[in-house]
Amino acid sequence: MSTSEIGLIGLGTMGAMLAMNIAEKGFAISVFNRTTSKTDDFMALAAREPGDLASRLTPTKALEELVASIAKPRAIILMVPAGAAVDEQIAALRPLLDADDLIIDAGNANFHDTNRRAAEADAAGVPYLGIGVSGGEEGARHGPSIMGGGKKACWDRVSHILEAISAKYEGQPCATWMGEGGAGHFVKTVHNGIEYADMQLIAEGYGLLRDGLGMGAAECGKVFEAWNEGTLQSYLVEISGKVSQAIDPATGKPVLDIILDRAGQKGTGRWTVIESQQVGAPVPVIEAAVAARNMSAAVDTRKAGQDLFGAAPQALPEGAVTIEDLEAALIAGKIMCYAQGFALLDTAGATYGWSLPMPAIAEVWREGCIIRSSMLNDMASALREDPARNLMFAPYFADFMKKTHGALRKVVGASVAHGIPVPAMSAALGYFDTMRTARGTANMVQAQRDFFGAHSFERLDAEGAHHGPWGSHA
Repeated sequence: MSTSEIGLIGLGTMGAMLAMNIAEKGFAISVFNRTTSKTDDFMALAAREPGDLASRLTPTKALEELVASIAKPRAIILMVPAGAAVDEQIAALRPLLDADDLIIDAGNANFHDTNRRAAEADAAGVPYLGIGVSGGEEGARHGPSIMGGGKKACWDRVSHILEAISAKYEGQPCATWMGEGGAGHFVKTVHNGIEYADMQLIAEGYGLLRDGLGMGAAECGKVFEAWNEGTLQSYLVEISGKVSQAIDPATGKPVLDIILDRAGQKGTGRWTVIESQQVGAPVPVIEAAVAARNMSAAVDTRKAGQDLFGAAPQALPEGAVTIEDLEAALIAGKIMCYAQGFALLDTAGATYGWSLPMPAIAEVWREGCIIRSSMLNDMASALREDPARNLMFAPYFADFMKKTHGALRKVVGASVAHGIPVPAMSAALGYFDTMRTARGTANMVQAQRDFFGAHSFERLDAEGAHHGPWGSHA
């Protein structure tokens, strides 16, 4: 009997938590996993949840059974690994569906793949959505941030479910339609790029506390706790305080002190950097964060470098940098990071023909997602005033930059002088200085290009394309 309102395929961590969230919000849902033992394990886990959540879950052992259990017109969420697995699942599922049945890819897809799948669905006359979901395991279970992409009519069919399961900010759902095709997955990609940068900035702050000021992990945790009470209040700063103070039960040491400094990544930060280059919207803080993760993987090379050149980090002289300086530097860096991310969204929207709802993007990120932060509400307000303006030029954030860029310069200067690597902070400062320099040095680059390649240049005193008097010297 077709009783479920929606279906879900893929009961990994995110899929399982999302399915329980849907059931908890009162929607009957059918679930399927290719490995049937995972379905059994999931149902056992759901049975231990309070209330009657499990009664709204229908486990199925075959795709045909899944499809038959869902009321028409059907909607089925895919929570399978990005890439070929999504195409394979669509190919297996679509022949079992009616022409008006909706497939929703809620995985971490590359937006180019989503654009292709959406175009294929349009050509076949069948509905398709690609939605970005952020918040990790906890968010999926209790309320993620959801960024929708595809036909607006398809979004409207399931928006009541997606809004119900999303995080809420003062009662407002953190779930919004972003635009056609891969728009939702693109917004999620930029979210993840900002996430990389925010994490790297915090890690550099931790490094300065540890190596520059000589603090132990627990002391660092207390500093993060204090920062989380102010302008830097955010999920990432909050958990940084918690992980800093956690103790490893096996050794009795701080957990941070026994973790290898090699950071993993799934590639979404790299996608952000690639797309920024494709559309010509620089994101140097995100680039620095991605590069830092790549360099963190070179553990043996870094050890060899230390053996050859000596250890780089040195303690800072007393008073060279204060905790207040660090806080201000992180505020400035965070503003630069978000400003670059939103500038990329604005440029990409124009490039790909999306009318991205810039204020709504900031609003969707206020709760549920990894980069949720107290700043995002003010960013939403600034974007409502002028969605195309660089965020650091908005009066609210310009005032912050006027107050904090001196501390950022002080922190970066002291770090460079004493061998403490701060690539993301340095990139933030470089971006700020470049974006407030009316006449930079690209005139030299233009002269060089014309000299060796006759590419021409523009003049200050005349319009058109011009060449220099290089003559036979070229």
